[in-house]
Amino acid sequence: MLLFLLRRLLNSVPTLILASMLIFFIIQLAPGDFLTPARLNPNITAQQLENLRRNFGLDQPPFLQYFTWIKNVVVGNLGLSFQYQQPVLAVAWPRIVNSFYLVMLYLVFFYAIAIPLGVYGAVRQYTLGDKISSTVMYFLLGFPSFFLALIVLFGIVQLRFATGWSVPTGGMTSDSYDSLSTAGRFWDILKHIAIPALVVAVGDVAGFTRILRGQMLEYLRADFVRTARSKGASEFLVIYKHTLRNAIIPFVAGLGGQLPALISGAGFVEVVFAYPGITPMLLDSIASQDLYLIAGFNILVVALLIIGNAFSDILLSVVDPRIRYS
Repeated sequence: MLLFLLRRLLNSVPTLILASMLIFFIIQLAPGDFLTPARLNPNITAQQLENLRRNFGLDQPPFLQYFTWIKNVVVGNLGLSFQYQQPVLAVAWPRIVNSFYLVMLYLVFFYAIAIPLGVYGAVRQYTLGDKISSTVMYFLLGFPSFFLALIVLFGIVQLRFATGWSVPTGGMTSDSYDSLSTAGRFWDILKHIAIPALVVAVGDVAGFTRILRGQMLEYLRADFVRTARSKGASEFLVIYKHTLRNAIIPFVAGLGGQLPALISGAGFVEVVFAYPGITPMLLDSIASQDLYLIAGFNILVVALLIIGNAFSDILLSVVDPRIRYS
């Protein structure tokens, strides 16, 4: 296993290099740069613009900017944000933590809903409950999460007007957050992130449930399941040990993509709920062409994707005893 991980580490080096080049130079293809709005300001002289270009390193050719940036990345410096005039990690880290909270709760909701529904649909195939579940899942497949978030937000506002029930509709904390106890702060954050996390989970659960149901149906008809039943194994053991354990193998292989998702946030749902996560920050940085903030965060995501894929391979060997790495 150690030898396998070392090989994966060596193979990841060219991947990181190529990814960093693509990230950096694709951003450079956008017309203009961070100082483009300043050029339209008549109060800023040409000399001041030139000084700013020199300070930001924008007077150098793109390939020299890249080599300077990648040299800093190697030592753990992701660059300086133009917009915030702070190191990229210092700017992005609080947003990463906020998105991490949201995505962790989303994963809890996601698997708590998707796995029971997938198992139920396979074990109770074509029953009324399975038909209702399948219909709802097909309906949700056509709903983007941000559109579902808008519908939920509208419903919450109408409920508040009708009943006076105070439900958080945006942000991450209340105005009184600083005066709360530790337990009160935890509950305050949980109230604010519960609805966005549930919206993202419900929007994503449809595809996972349908695939898991299909996998479960395939393995329920397998010879080894019939053998387990003939030996007197309980139905619970047959479903959850023999069938579900094999059915989730493809999903375990895809867990590598969940690690970067933990810091990448919940997409446009964060924008709809005015949640201070990573997505609103990235949209602002793209609009202002904050080169190093965009590139630094993306290279961090690529690194986590590589680590996540290696972690998935390890988990596969745990779930499936037939897989061995030497």
